[in-house]
Amino acid sequence: MPNLLNTSYLGAMLVLLSSCMGVPDNVKVVQSVDANQYLGSWYEIARLDHSFERGLEQVTASYSKNADGSIKVINRGYHPEKKEWKEAEGKAYFVDAPNADGTYVGKLKVSFFGPFYGAYNIMALDKPYYNYVMICGPDKSYLWILSRTPQLSYPIKQELMSQAKALGFETNNLIHVNQVPDARTFKAGPHVQ
Repeated sequence: MPNLLNTSYLGAMLVLLSSCMGVPDNVKVVQSVDANQYLGSWYEIARLDHSFERGLEQVTASYSKNADGSIKVINRGYHPEKKEWKEAEGKAYFVDAPNADGTYVGKLKVSFFGPFYGAYNIMALDKPYYNYVMICGPDKSYLWILSRTPQLSYPIKQELMSQAKALGFETNNLIHVNQVPDARTFKAGPHVQ
């Protein structure tokens, strides 16, 4: 009986872990990503809510190459209510072997918690400049829009959101990340004539 239980448990864990590595229905990943050009710092422009970034603003993701060929990931954000920075360090790998030209399909596996990996699917990428990117997880409850600058122009942001909405992501629930903490907000008033 213990072997049957262990086998059932192992099977359930494999199904769970494999579901964390998938690509959502009708989402296509970018077929050619230059890993070296993708490295560096990115600002989070918008995201769907999830527990590990809840309440954070000024969120950034930094990617650099590790000696073993993996990608070092550092996610950082400020929690204004707690008045503290939160940081998580992880490791990422491209899932597939390199393409003939040395680029990769935009499917990565990322881990912040030891041997457990989650999907990081690049679904839109500004090529050849790599100025912005849109990423999803294994299902449509995870979505991020990142930019090389703290602000992304409205037409580009709107186009990415439209693409995500057409694919079935709940873009009405996107959190638009505050990257400028001291920005003043002004009430709209009467126009000067």
